[in-house]
Amino acid sequence: MPRFFNTLTRRKDEFTSREPGVVRMYTCGPTVYRYAHIGNMRTYLMADAVRRLLETQGYRVEHAKNITDVGHMRQDMVERGEDKMIAAALKEGKTLEEIAGFYTEAFRSDEAKLNILPAMVFPKATEHVPQMIDVAQRLLDRGYAYVVDGNVYFDVSRYERYGQLSGNQLGNLLQGVRVEVDPLKRNQTDFALWKAAEPGRMVKWQSPWGEGFPGWHIECSAMSTAYLGQQLDIHTGGVDNIFPHHEDELAQSEGAFGGQFVRYWMHGQHLLADGLKMAKSTGNSYTLSELEAQGFEPLAFRYLCLTAHYRSRLNFTFQGLRAALRALARLRTYIRSWTLDERQLTSGELEVVSAPWRHRFWGHVEDDLRLPDAIGELWKLADSDVPGPAKLDLVRDFDRVLGLDLARLTEPLPPLPVYVRGLLEQRREPRDRGRYPEADALRESVRNSGYEVRDTAGATVALPRDPAFTPDKLVGTVSASNEVPSFIGEPDTCEFSLNILAHNYQDDVRRCVESALAWSGNRDVEVVVVDNFSGDGLGGWVDEFARSDSRVRVIHTDHRVGEGAGRNMGLKQSRGRYVMLLDTSVEFVGDAFAPLVALLADQRIGAAGAWGVHSHDLRHFDEGPHGREVDAVEAYCLCFRRSLLHATGLMDEKYRFYRNLDLDFSIGLRSLGLTNVALEHLPLLKHEHRGWNSVDPDERDKLSRKNFNRFLEKWGNRIDLLAHTRHPGDPDDTGNHHDDHEHDHHDGGHP
Repeated sequence: MPRFFNTLTRRKDEFTSREPGVVRMYTCGPTVYRYAHIGNMRTYLMADAVRRLLETQGYRVEHAKNITDVGHMRQDMVERGEDKMIAAALKEGKTLEEIAGFYTEAFRSDEAKLNILPAMVFPKATEHVPQMIDVAQRLLDRGYAYVVDGNVYFDVSRYERYGQLSGNQLGNLLQGVRVEVDPLKRNQTDFALWKAAEPGRMVKWQSPWGEGFPGWHIECSAMSTAYLGQQLDIHTGGVDNIFPHHEDELAQSEGAFGGQFVRYWMHGQHLLADGLKMAKSTGNSYTLSELEAQGFEPLAFRYLCLTAHYRSRLNFTFQGLRAALRALARLRTYIRSWTLDERQLTSGELEVVSAPWRHRFWGHVEDDLRLPDAIGELWKLADSDVPGPAKLDLVRDFDRVLGLDLARLTEPLPPLPVYVRGLLEQRREPRDRGRYPEADALRESVRNSGYEVRDTAGATVALPRDPAFTPDKLVGTVSASNEVPSFIGEPDTCEFSLNILAHNYQDDVRRCVESALAWSGNRDVEVVVVDNFSGDGLGGWVDEFARSDSRVRVIHTDHRVGEGAGRNMGLKQSRGRYVMLLDTSVEFVGDAFAPLVALLADQRIGAAGAWGVHSHDLRHFDEGPHGREVDAVEAYCLCFRRSLLHATGLMDEKYRFYRNLDLDFSIGLRSLGLTNVALEHLPLLKHEHRGWNSVDPDERDKLSRKNFNRFLEKWGNRIDLLAHTRHPGDPDDTGNHHDDHEHDHHDGGHP
């Protein structure tokens, strides 16, 4: 009998349904104003595993998954673009129905690609507003709600068990959670069931309380009970739904209908990306179509999700997805090879051999979906001496819950093409006689024909290659800095390594690289360009440039990595005595190398460059002036001796956005007792920073603040490291005198 962790009881509970043989299951579905990202899809994969398990137990699962196609915000928020669905419709000149229909179909397509079983019904919010009005009226009639100026609110104080799902105590709840303070509420913990339409609102319906629109939470109560009845067996969603959405849904449903609303609440944990919460603002909110564009098969993502328990956070990386793709391809090859096993087993023998494996596998699955352990059992089976027919029978059984489409591989393979059989025959003699180069060439010919050669003790076989494995788009790219070989411990091979981290804006990169090389003269320089998943043809151009100039080397990423990780890729590949970090907005207009070399010959100097900032409190930074000691050198041009990396280490990869990463590195140099200097009249021009200007101002402020908080946590109490701690007029380490000056003020760094 399955046991599931029940968020309501906070323990694993044995599952029984209200009605024998029938399970009524509801899943919080997508809001269809954009593509669902893979973090959303992980939650739906969890619900799919629950349903698959129950169906293997003989239950008929009646499954509903809602489609939220209604905006919930006031019109002024719509006009500011805060209701993304409506704002998108306005911007594209489309109706709500058109944009919602498009993204609904995209969501259904993504689910199909992941082998997620379709729900029996996908109710749309716009088609169930009368049911929502009915639920609100029932709550008014039962004394759980009140009306103010055409708005209907749920009175949380009337529901004694509020907080039972999330553990939040009513007296400790913060006012205005997830919403602005509403002066019409009796208590700020109350939530809206129905909102009055403000003047100019486009999306509204008639109700007993006037024109308006439904609140966020009431949708699920109305649609789940409309299709599944007033008591559900299972309700699934992500952990971020627990409060306030599911807490409020539970309260209003039990208030309206009485009795227990849901017996088993199940919630899946977050999918992180490169260690961070997945969000559009972080640049790590990947969609399934984006994974496909990089050559990854969707089922590789399903396999990856199987490797972590649904109640544990899973850190998504492209490196991990590659490993999942390789594992899935290897598993498929195993299964195809088992079809060649001609041993015959009676039904009795098959059951005796299979029973222990079946018991262990389903024991893991029934214990709160311990799918990682179940996958481990499958791999043990793959490496065992169990006869092939028994393995195939077990795979067919196990795949009912794994959903990896493995059962189709258990059918007998079609005969090999004549020319492939001929190649295998030709290979036999050179292999037997030890002429391995000749045998390897014939193996490659078989491979190019779409088959993999497997040499076993008994025979040589050829199995169909998995077309999803090692596609061209995965060749020659890296996913993380740890995939890049490091030359940090090796001797210098040139004088300068110019490091450029580029994302789009091919003309800017061309100007930066060409001007730097033009003014390098006879100096021995190299240029290391990290193409950070560009989409404007930059990758092709820089590859061509590298073929024409041996001084240029290129690293391509298979997704947009964070600033710290991208910079580290370049640093690890640098072999120059001096490393110069360059921004693509910079252009050389003269020899900037000579003055930097002269300055960095002084072992007391840490970083040098063209632009710097100083601070008095590590919280506010002012630009310049040049020609003097600064607290931090800006990464438009930041130069230092490569040998310092032994002391500083690589850059902090938690800095995904570039702003303030240079502050962190520069203050790190000062912590070593070194001085940072911004040189006056260094022959460099700073053009428009198009990467900066392409980011929405609110978004870049949010990202900058996140990085600056990270900087403050590390360095905020080290004002002793700042240059201003010296007395004005004292000579600094460069021999210059410095006095206090007024400069433009910058909170939390610099653009």
